[in-house]
Amino acid sequence: MPDLMPRKTKKHQRNIVVDWLQYVVLRSALVFVFVFDVQTILNFACLLGSLLWKHYTRGRERALHNLRISFPDKDEAWLEAVGHRSFQHIVMLAADVLFTPRLVKKYNWRDYSRFKTAERAKWMIKEGKGMLMVAAHYANFEILGYMLGLFGYNIYSIARPFDNRFLNRYLYGVRQRAGQRIIDKKGASRLMGQIIAEGATLCFIADQDAGRKGVFVDFFGRKASTYKSIALLAMAYHLPIGVGYSRRVGNRFFFEIGVNRIIMPDEWADKDDPMTWITAEYTRAIERFVREDPSQYWWLHRRWKHRPKGEIPDTEQVWAHINAVVSRSGEPRQAEQTRR
Repeated sequence: MPDLMPRKTKKHQRNIVVDWLQYVVLRSALVFVFVFDVQTILNFACLLGSLLWKHYTRGRERALHNLRISFPDKDEAWLEAVGHRSFQHIVMLAADVLFTPRLVKKYNWRDYSRFKTAERAKWMIKEGKGMLMVAAHYANFEILGYMLGLFGYNIYSIARPFDNRFLNRYLYGVRQRAGQRIIDKKGASRLMGQIIAEGATLCFIADQDAGRKGVFVDFFGRKASTYKSIALLAMAYHLPIGVGYSRRVGNRFFFEIGVNRIIMPDEWADKDDPMTWITAEYTRAIERFVREDPSQYWWLHRRWKHRPKGEIPDTEQVWAHINAVVSRSGEPRQAEQTRR
């Protein structure tokens, strides 16, 4: 009988020659990409996103599964349309990252963006008393840090480095060109105290699965494992937390940038479990702006991968895992017949 438990795999050792060749291919391709205007590249990105939706079967099914449970009242046509558009937004982000430093300057930022309900957060960051900003895998989340860096705000973004060191160096350079400072996630904890002491703002992407040790809070009607570190940091240093987003308008390189919630320290002072309350509160704020246009969220990623201890497993996920395992062992038909 095949083993139904996922196996731990050894970390793959990088091949420096392959990594360098990947970097060379990317830089060569960009020479061709930058011949065209951004709208042409965004249209092409939509085409690539459609192809990804069509041919990346496992990712498409994962996205549809997440959408079905998050929006149980919607029909299949709506779910397909939202999932398809979500894949397009993922590919469009790559074009956004590359073109942002070339296009967006201090003198023309209004041609590419508008701010909505963000003034209070901007003044709080400018005061230099320290703050945390959280965002999600939604539309062009990268431009949030870029815009703040462009205007000289003292901010640091926490990010996971790319495995390919050559690509990582180049793409970090692109992201930092306007003054945004990026800290690798692995070494961030050693620097946080120093950064907060200087009154800077720390920016996080806060909608990633945190594994079995995360705190489970509601997100679209399901418990989602969420990192404790943001809430613990806010509690330890008495810092407010802003919840920000960037939403694409139409099919263009134009974004609405907003902050839909600022959580102040006195709000959790009387809570029995402030860490859980803070985490649940900013997660609720993320859900609110995602619901305004769900097609811009990354339904592809495994936000609900880990489940609370003792929860009854989701039937569809269990059978998907069983079928994947038995497919590798050459017994897919038998598993399907057993399910029926």
